[in-house]
This record gives sequence, structure tokens and C-alpha cells, in this order.
Amino acid sequence: MAKSNKELEAKFYLVDLGALRGTLEGLGATLVQPRTYERNLRFDTPAGDLAKNEQVLRLRQDTANRLTFKGPQNTMEGVSERTEIEFTVGDFANAQKFFEALGYQVSLIYEKYRAIYEFNGTLIMLDEMPFGSFAEIEGADAAQIQAVCQQIGLRWELRTLRSYTLLFEIVKRNLGLTLRDLSFANFAQIRVGPVQLELAPADLGKSQT
Repeated sequence: MAKSNKELEAKFYLVDLGALRGTLEGLGATLVQPRTYERNLRFDTPAGDLAKNEQVLRLRQDTANRLTFKGPQNTMEGVSERTEIEFTVGDFANAQKFFEALGYQVSLIYEKYRAIYEFNGTLIMLDEMPFGSFAEIEGADAAQIQAVCQQIGLRWELRTLRSYTLLFEIVKRNLGLTLRDLSFANFAQIRVGPVQLELAPADLGKSQT
């Protein structure tokens, strides 16, 4: 979690995000952040050195301007573990210029809508991506994340540790797309489902077609 500069999470592909939202509210989960639009700029060197080292340098604009560094992903007891350093900055445009002055460039822009709930010591992110809906559960350890997953009716065995960036690459490969950015405008006329994402929905009792 953020206080220890470690992020432990599991991600789940959904077919009915609204149903999961209803489940959380029915269980008394606390809404930490209402549905909010996010715009993310991912930076890299011209040679792609950060991506090669599985590192992320990101500038996000949502309820604030947030600068994030993430280290390489490790798997710990079935969940994703990464070093994460995040803090807010005052000026989004100048932060972008700052990195560009250091020789970084925007390698990817991606958008999403996110709502955040707190439930039994975990944070549950409900994400609407241009290629589908997802839930991310972030907690103190794998056992806690798995317990909450079961409480809210998601199939633990169908979790994915793939990042949204990697899922974007999978979708592009399967659909023959040459897009740089993961935006709602780019996907307005593109249908993406479980086959294209190479994922099965984790909502219990839902169709996987």
C-alpha cells in the first residue's frame, strides 16, 4: 500500500460493473471517491528504457495531479507486488514540460473512469476502461485480498496480474490495431470482449461470451 511504498493488488475483468457496485453498497462499503475521469500520461526515453526495465513513470490527472513511479512487478502469493512512489504536483502542464526537458517523452496516453470503495481494510477500484470494465482490489496482503474477493462474489482463480498497458497490447495484437493511445475516442467503434482481452470475466454466474 502507499504508506510502505508497496502496492499489492489483484485485477478482475467484469461483465457487469454495475452489479458489483450494487454488491459493495449492499455490504456497506464506503465510497472513497465517486466515479471520476482520469487522464494518464506515461513517459519513457526515446529508446524505451523504462519499459525495458518494467518501470513506469506516470503523470495522472483526476481529483488532483499525481506523479507516480512504479518498479518491476513481482508475484507474491498470487497477487501483484510493486514498489510505488506517488505524490501530488501543483501544475499538470509544467510537470509534463519538466519531464520532457529531462529527455522523457509521452509514450502512451490512456483514459479511464474510476470509483473507489473501502471495504474490510482494502481499497476496491471500479474501473471503466475503453476496452472493458475491471475491478482492482488493493490490500495489505494476499490473504486479505482473496478474502474480500470471495466476499464480493468474484472468482479468485480468474484474476489477472496483467497491467492495463499489457492488456492494451494484447487487444491491439488480436485486433490488428496500430493505435498509440488507449482513449475512449479510439475505441468508440471497436468491440472488445473476453476473446480479444484473453480473459474470462470473474463475475460469479455471468456469461463469458
